[in-house]
This record gives sequence, structure tokens and C-alpha cells, in this order.
Amino acid sequence: MSRFPREELVRAFDQYNTARIKAQESNDWTDWSNCFTEDAHYVEHAYGEFTGREAIHKWITEVMAPFPEMTFPQDWVAFDDEQGAIVFQCQNRLPHPTDPEGPPFEFPTWTRLVYAGNGLFSSEEDCY
Repeated sequence: MSRFPREELVRAFDQYNTARIKAQESNDWTDWSNCFTEDAHYVEHAYGEFTGREAIHKWITEVMAPFPEMTFPQDWVAFDDEQGAIVFQCQNRLPHPTDPEGPPFEFPTWTRLVYAGNGLFSSEEDCY
């Protein structure tokens, strides 16, 4: 039996993506960080582990500051209803640095979110 209805997982993921896109456009990662519980655990294999919404917010704000034009388009998403988890692949995409018409520089990331209820996630893990 599922911990959360699929519709709730989809709604929470939609909110997460809306907050991410807003953050990409504004460089204000507050709404995105607020998608996590106060005690959330974030594993980022290139940068380390962060515990708590405030630590996640501090990290993402600092790491994204030099890359305001970076976007994260998603290639696919899978919902694990039994575990209350969402797994997706996105591209870490930057515009071509010298040719505005050139292909972007990008590389894929797999992300696993664990849903905690009430529209919030208790963990995220990013794998490159």
C-alpha cells in the first residue's frame, strides 16, 4: 500500500519544480528551499551532505551564485508510490560560453526525493 496518494506526490513535485524554475529566474532559492522539511537531509555527491532546511538554503544559494544562467530541464521522472519517492533525471545546463547559437554545456544528474507529506520533502540525493 502506498504511503501517499500518487496525486499528492505529483502535486508536491509540481510545487518543487515551480519553486526551482522561479529560483533559476530570480536567483532567490528561498521558495525552493522551503520545499524541504526543517530537518531534511540532502546528499550531494560533489559537495557533501547538508542537514536542515537552513543548511540546504545556504548551500544552494552559495553554489548557484556564480551560475545564474544555469537551468535544470528534466528528461524523465518516475514515482515510487510505496516508498513515497520520486526519481528523475535532469540536465545541469549552461549556455555556450562563447557562441550564443552554440549548443549548451550540460551533463545529467539523477535525483531521488523522499516525500514527507504536507507538500514537503524529507530528503534529496543527487548523483552524477
